[in-house]
Amino acid sequence: MIFAMQLARLQALLTLFWLAAVLTMLAAYPWAPVWVGIGGSALALGHAWVLGLEFLALRRFGRTPQVPAASGAQLWRAWACEVWSAWLTFGWHQPFFSRRYADQLGPEHRGKRGVVLVHGYMCNRGLWNGWMNVLAQQGRPFMALNLEPLFGEIDAHAPRIEAAVQRMTLATGQAPLVVGHSMGGLVLRAWLRQTRAPERVHRLVTLGTPHQGTWLARWGHTRNALQMRIGSPWLQALAQDSPRAWHRHWVCFYSNADNIVFPSCHAMLEGADNRLLPGLAHVQMVHAPAVRAAVLALLEAPAVAELA
Repeated sequence: MIFAMQLARLQALLTLFWLAAVLTMLAAYPWAPVWVGIGGSALALGHAWVLGLEFLALRRFGRTPQVPAASGAQLWRAWACEVWSAWLTFGWHQPFFSRRYADQLGPEHRGKRGVVLVHGYMCNRGLWNGWMNVLAQQGRPFMALNLEPLFGEIDAHAPRIEAAVQRMTLATGQAPLVVGHSMGGLVLRAWLRQTRAPERVHRLVTLGTPHQGTWLARWGHTRNALQMRIGSPWLQALAQDSPRAWHRHWVCFYSNADNIVFPSCHAMLEGADNRLLPGLAHVQMVHAPAVRAAVLALLEAPAVAELA
Protein backbone atom coordinates (compact mmCIF):
# COMPACT_ATOMS: atom_id res chain seq x y z
CA MET A 1 0.00 0.00 0.00
CA ILE A 2 1.14 3.53 -0.77
CA PHE A 3 0.42 6.23 1.80
CA ALA A 4 0.30 10.00 1.46
CA MET A 5 3.74 10.62 2.95
CA GLN A 6 5.24 7.88 0.79
CA LEU A 7 3.70 9.64 -2.21
CA ALA A 8 5.28 12.90 -1.07
CA ARG A 9 8.69 11.22 -0.82
CA LEU A 10 8.30 9.65 -4.27
CA GLN A 11 7.35 12.98 -5.84
CA ALA A 12 10.24 14.66 -4.02
CA LEU A 13 12.67 12.05 -5.36
CA LEU A 14 11.45 12.63 -8.92
CA THR A 15 11.86 16.38 -8.56
CA LEU A 16 15.32 16.01 -7.04
CA PHE A 17 16.27 13.56 -9.79
CA TRP A 18 15.40 16.19 -12.38
CA LEU A 19 17.44 18.82 -10.54
CA ALA A 20 20.40 16.43 -10.19
CA ALA A 21 20.22 15.61 -13.91
CA VAL A 22 20.30 19.30 -14.84
CA LEU A 23 23.24 20.00 -12.50
CA THR A 24 25.09 16.95 -13.85
CA MET A 25 24.64 18.12 -17.42
CA LEU A 26 25.75 21.61 -16.47
CA ALA A 27 28.89 20.24 -14.79
CA ALA A 28 29.67 17.99 -17.75
CA TYR A 29 29.00 20.61 -20.41
CA PRO A 30 29.63 24.03 -18.80
CA TRP A 31 30.39 25.51 -22.21
CA ALA A 32 26.92 24.69 -23.51
CA PRO A 33 24.42 26.18 -21.03
CA VAL A 34 21.84 26.67 -23.76
CA TRP A 35 21.82 22.97 -24.61
CA VAL A 36 21.77 22.09 -20.92
CA GLY A 37 18.74 24.35 -20.54
CA ILE A 38 17.04 22.67 -23.47
CA GLY A 39 17.79 19.22 -22.05
CA GLY A 40 16.64 20.20 -18.58
CA SER A 41 13.44 21.67 -19.97
CA ALA A 42 12.78 18.48 -21.92
CA LEU A 43 13.09 16.46 -18.72
CA ALA A 44 10.96 18.92 -16.74
CA LEU A 45 8.24 19.10 -19.36
CA GLY A 46 7.91 15.40 -20.06
CA HIS A 47 4.51 15.48 -18.37
CA ALA A 48 3.40 18.11 -20.88
CA TRP A 49 3.20 15.38 -23.54
CA VAL A 50 1.03 13.23 -21.30
CA LEU A 51 -1.23 16.19 -20.59
CA GLY A 52 -1.39 16.87 -24.31
CA LEU A 53 -2.68 13.35 -24.93
CA GLU A 54 -5.32 13.88 -22.22
CA PHE A 55 -6.53 17.06 -23.93
CA LEU A 56 -6.63 15.29 -27.30
CA ALA A 57 -8.75 12.56 -25.70
CA LEU A 58 -10.99 15.23 -24.16
CA ARG A 59 -11.51 16.86 -27.55
CA ARG A 60 -12.24 13.52 -29.21
CA PHE A 61 -14.32 11.74 -26.55
CA GLY A 62 -15.46 14.48 -24.19
CA ARG A 63 -18.11 16.25 -26.23
CA THR A 64 -21.59 16.26 -24.75
CA PRO A 65 -24.74 18.20 -25.70
CA GLN A 66 -25.28 19.24 -22.07
CA VAL A 67 -22.14 21.41 -21.95
CA PRO A 68 -20.80 23.86 -24.57
CA ALA A 69 -17.56 22.54 -26.04
CA ALA A 70 -14.35 24.38 -25.22
CA SER A 71 -12.81 26.25 -28.12
CA GLY A 72 -9.38 25.37 -29.47
CA ALA A 73 -7.96 28.51 -27.86
CA GLN A 74 -9.47 27.56 -24.50
CA LEU A 75 -7.94 24.09 -24.68
CA TRP A 76 -4.50 25.46 -25.57
CA ARG A 77 -4.65 27.87 -22.60
CA ALA A 78 -5.93 25.13 -20.31
CA TRP A 79 -3.08 22.82 -21.41
CA ALA A 80 -0.44 25.50 -20.74
CA CYS A 81 -1.95 26.32 -17.34
CA GLU A 82 -2.19 22.63 -16.43
CA VAL A 83 1.49 22.10 -17.28
CA TRP A 84 2.35 24.78 -14.72
CA SER A 85 -0.30 23.68 -12.20
CA ALA A 86 0.96 20.10 -12.34
CA TRP A 87 4.54 21.20 -11.62
CA LEU A 88 3.34 23.46 -8.82
CA THR A 89 1.33 20.64 -7.26
CA PHE A 90 3.37 17.49 -7.86
CA GLY A 91 6.82 19.05 -7.92
CA TRP A 92 6.51 21.58 -5.10
CA HIS A 93 3.52 21.68 -2.75
CA GLN A 94 2.84 17.96 -2.35
CA PRO A 95 6.38 16.57 -2.12
CA PHE A 96 7.97 19.30 -0.01
CA PHE A 97 5.27 21.34 1.73
CA SER A 98 2.31 19.07 2.50
CA ARG A 99 2.80 19.86 6.21
CA ARG A 100 3.41 23.57 5.76
CA TYR A 101 0.01 24.52 7.18
CA ALA A 102 -1.24 22.64 10.21
CA ASP A 103 -4.97 22.25 10.70
CA GLN A 104 -6.44 25.29 12.44
CA LEU A 105 -8.94 24.27 15.06
CA GLY A 106 -8.69 26.10 18.37
CA PRO A 107 -10.86 27.81 21.00
CA GLU A 108 -10.57 31.08 19.09
CA HIS A 109 -12.54 29.53 16.23
CA ARG A 110 -15.67 28.92 18.26
CA GLY A 111 -18.69 30.24 16.36
CA LYS A 112 -16.84 30.43 13.01
CA ARG A 113 -17.90 28.07 10.24
CA GLY A 114 -14.99 25.82 9.27
CA VAL A 115 -13.82 24.16 6.07
CA VAL A 116 -12.86 20.50 5.53
CA LEU A 117 -10.67 19.92 2.44
CA VAL A 118 -10.46 16.50 0.76
CA HIS A 119 -7.97 15.80 -2.05
CA GLY A 120 -8.37 13.33 -4.89
CA TYR A 121 -6.49 10.57 -6.69
CA MET A 122 -2.66 10.58 -6.41
CA CYS A 123 -2.66 13.67 -4.20
CA ASN A 124 -2.13 14.67 -0.57
CA ARG A 125 -3.16 17.64 1.57
CA GLY A 126 -0.44 19.81 0.02
CA LEU A 127 -2.82 20.27 -2.92
CA TRP A 128 -4.72 22.76 -0.75
CA ASN A 129 -1.77 24.95 0.36
CA GLY A 130 -3.16 28.00 -1.40
CA TRP A 131 -6.53 27.50 0.25
CA MET A 132 -5.02 26.92 3.68
CA ASN A 133 -2.95 30.09 3.36
CA VAL A 134 -6.05 32.16 2.59
CA LEU A 135 -8.11 30.52 5.33
CA ALA A 136 -5.33 31.09 7.87
CA GLN A 137 -5.17 34.77 6.90
CA GLN A 138 -8.95 35.02 7.35
CA GLY A 139 -8.80 33.32 10.74
CA ARG A 140 -11.07 30.54 9.52
CA PRO A 141 -10.86 27.05 11.04
CA PHE A 142 -9.90 24.36 8.55
CA MET A 143 -8.82 20.75 8.25
CA ALA A 144 -7.05 19.23 5.22
CA LEU A 145 -7.09 15.43 5.15
CA ASN A 146 -4.73 12.82 3.79
CA LEU A 147 -6.62 9.88 2.28
CA GLU A 148 -4.73 6.67 2.92
CA PRO A 149 -3.98 4.23 1.42
CA LEU A 150 -3.93 6.04 -1.91
CA PHE A 151 -5.24 3.18 -4.03
CA GLY A 152 -7.77 1.67 -1.63
CA GLU A 153 -11.51 1.51 -2.11
CA ILE A 154 -13.30 4.83 -1.96
CA ASP A 155 -15.70 3.79 0.81
CA ALA A 156 -12.76 3.07 3.11
CA HIS A 157 -12.08 6.82 3.41
CA ALA A 158 -15.57 7.67 4.70
CA PRO A 159 -14.59 7.28 8.38
CA ARG A 160 -11.97 10.03 7.93
CA ILE A 161 -14.68 12.37 6.70
CA GLU A 162 -16.90 11.41 9.62
CA ALA A 163 -14.12 12.08 12.13
CA ALA A 164 -13.33 15.45 10.51
CA VAL A 165 -16.97 16.58 10.43
CA GLN A 166 -17.43 15.57 14.07
CA ARG A 167 -14.26 17.31 15.19
CA MET A 168 -14.96 20.51 13.25
CA THR A 169 -18.56 20.72 14.45
CA LEU A 170 -17.57 20.12 18.06
CA ALA A 171 -14.83 22.76 17.93
CA THR A 172 -16.81 25.49 16.16
CA GLY A 173 -20.43 24.76 16.97
CA GLN A 174 -21.16 25.13 13.25
CA ALA A 175 -21.84 22.65 10.46
CA PRO A 176 -18.75 22.78 8.22
CA LEU A 177 -18.34 23.47 4.53
CA VAL A 178 -16.82 20.32 3.03
CA VAL A 179 -14.89 20.53 -0.26
CA GLY A 180 -13.66 17.63 -2.37
CA HIS A 181 -11.51 17.76 -5.51
CA SER A 182 -11.83 15.01 -8.12
CA MET A 183 -12.11 11.61 -6.39
CA GLY A 184 -12.42 13.48 -3.08
CA GLY A 185 -15.97 14.37 -4.06
CA LEU A 186 -16.82 10.69 -4.42
CA VAL A 187 -15.39 10.11 -0.95
CA LEU A 188 -17.86 12.71 0.31
CA ARG A 189 -20.71 10.91 -1.41
CA ALA A 190 -19.57 7.62 0.13
CA TRP A 191 -19.58 9.30 3.55
CA LEU A 192 -23.07 10.67 2.99
CA ARG A 193 -24.35 7.26 1.91
CA GLN A 194 -23.06 5.81 5.18
CA THR A 195 -24.27 8.57 7.50
CA ARG A 196 -27.44 9.56 5.60
CA ALA A 197 -27.35 12.95 7.32
CA PRO A 198 -26.69 15.79 4.83
CA GLU A 199 -27.92 18.32 7.40
CA ARG A 200 -24.69 17.81 9.36
CA VAL A 201 -22.79 19.87 6.79
CA HIS A 202 -23.39 23.39 5.51
CA ARG A 203 -22.67 22.48 1.89
CA LEU A 204 -20.91 19.67 0.05
CA VAL A 205 -18.77 21.11 -2.73
CA THR A 206 -17.05 19.20 -5.52
CA LEU A 207 -14.43 20.42 -7.98
CA GLY A 208 -14.08 18.27 -11.08
CA THR A 209 -15.52 15.14 -9.47
CA PRO A 210 -16.42 12.18 -11.73
CA HIS A 211 -19.90 11.74 -10.28
CA GLN A 212 -20.83 9.57 -13.24
CA GLY A 213 -17.34 8.28 -13.93
CA THR A 214 -14.73 9.42 -16.42
CA TRP A 215 -13.52 8.10 -19.76
CA LEU A 216 -9.88 8.11 -18.60
CA ALA A 217 -10.57 5.66 -15.76
CA ARG A 218 -10.64 2.84 -18.32
CA TRP A 219 -6.84 2.98 -18.23
CA GLY A 220 -6.65 2.69 -14.44
CA HIS A 221 -6.46 -0.64 -12.64
CA THR A 222 -6.28 0.31 -8.97
CA ARG A 223 -9.33 -0.36 -6.83
CA ASN A 224 -10.45 3.26 -6.74
CA ALA A 225 -9.77 3.79 -10.46
CA LEU A 226 -11.98 0.81 -11.29
CA GLN A 227 -14.74 2.37 -9.19
CA MET A 228 -14.46 5.59 -11.22
CA ARG A 229 -15.04 3.92 -14.57
CA ILE A 230 -18.17 5.02 -16.39
CA GLY A 231 -21.02 2.68 -15.48
CA SER A 232 -19.05 0.86 -12.79
CA PRO A 233 -21.13 -1.23 -10.37
CA TRP A 234 -19.87 0.96 -7.52
CA LEU A 235 -21.11 4.18 -9.15
CA GLN A 236 -24.45 2.58 -10.00
CA ALA A 237 -24.93 1.43 -6.41
CA LEU A 238 -23.91 4.87 -5.13
CA ALA A 239 -26.55 6.54 -7.31
CA GLN A 240 -29.24 4.07 -6.26
CA ASP A 241 -28.47 4.52 -2.57
CA SER A 242 -28.42 8.34 -2.71
CA PRO A 243 -31.86 9.98 -2.68
CA ARG A 244 -32.18 12.83 -5.17
CA ALA A 245 -33.33 15.11 -2.33
CA TRP A 246 -29.76 15.08 -1.04
CA HIS A 247 -28.51 16.74 -4.22
CA ARG A 248 -29.71 20.18 -3.12
CA HIS A 249 -26.95 20.11 -0.53
CA TRP A 250 -24.32 19.86 -3.29
CA VAL A 251 -22.52 22.54 -5.29
CA CYS A 252 -20.70 20.93 -8.22
CA PHE A 253 -18.08 22.89 -10.17
CA TYR A 254 -17.28 21.39 -13.57
CA SER A 255 -15.32 22.46 -16.64
CA ASN A 256 -15.52 21.94 -20.38
CA ALA A 257 -11.69 21.83 -20.41
CA ASP A 258 -11.23 19.26 -17.64
CA ASN A 259 -8.56 16.92 -18.99
CA ILE A 260 -9.23 14.21 -16.37
CA VAL A 261 -13.00 14.13 -15.89
CA PHE A 262 -14.90 13.94 -19.14
CA PRO A 263 -17.45 14.01 -20.64
CA SER A 264 -17.90 17.25 -18.71
CA CYS A 265 -21.50 16.51 -17.74
CA HIS A 266 -20.23 13.59 -15.66
CA ALA A 267 -19.00 16.10 -13.07
CA MET A 268 -22.58 17.26 -12.49
CA LEU A 269 -25.33 15.98 -10.21
CA GLU A 270 -28.95 16.29 -11.22
CA GLY A 271 -30.72 18.69 -8.89
CA ALA A 272 -27.49 20.13 -7.48
CA ASP A 273 -26.16 23.67 -7.89
CA ASN A 274 -23.99 22.88 -10.94
CA ARG A 275 -21.57 25.65 -11.94
CA LEU A 276 -19.58 25.70 -15.16
CA LEU A 277 -15.93 26.81 -15.07
CA PRO A 278 -15.22 27.57 -18.75
CA GLY A 279 -11.76 26.70 -19.97
CA LEU A 280 -10.22 25.47 -16.71
CA ALA A 281 -8.18 22.26 -16.52
CA HIS A 282 -8.44 19.65 -13.77
CA VAL A 283 -5.72 20.72 -11.32
CA GLN A 284 -5.79 24.32 -12.51
CA MET A 285 -9.27 24.79 -11.04
CA VAL A 286 -7.89 24.17 -7.54
CA HIS A 287 -5.30 26.93 -7.96
CA ALA A 288 -7.66 29.45 -9.60
CA PRO A 289 -8.32 32.34 -7.16
CA ALA A 290 -11.80 32.96 -8.63
CA VAL A 291 -12.82 29.34 -7.97
CA ARG A 292 -11.50 29.46 -4.42
CA ALA A 293 -13.34 32.74 -3.79
CA ALA A 294 -16.60 31.32 -5.17
CA VAL A 295 -16.36 28.27 -2.93
CA LEU A 296 -15.44 30.19 0.22
CA ALA A 297 -18.30 32.62 -0.43
CA LEU A 298 -20.58 29.67 0.37
CA LEU A 299 -19.50 29.99 3.99
CA GLU A 300 -21.86 32.96 4.23
CA ALA A 301 -24.68 31.39 2.22
CA PRO A 302 -27.97 30.58 3.97
CA ALA A 303 -28.42 27.07 5.26
CA VAL A 304 -30.04 24.68 2.81
CA ALA A 305 -33.08 24.31 5.08
CA GLU A 306 -33.67 28.08 4.80
CA LEU A 307 -33.80 27.82 0.98
CA ALA A 308 -36.46 25.10 0.96
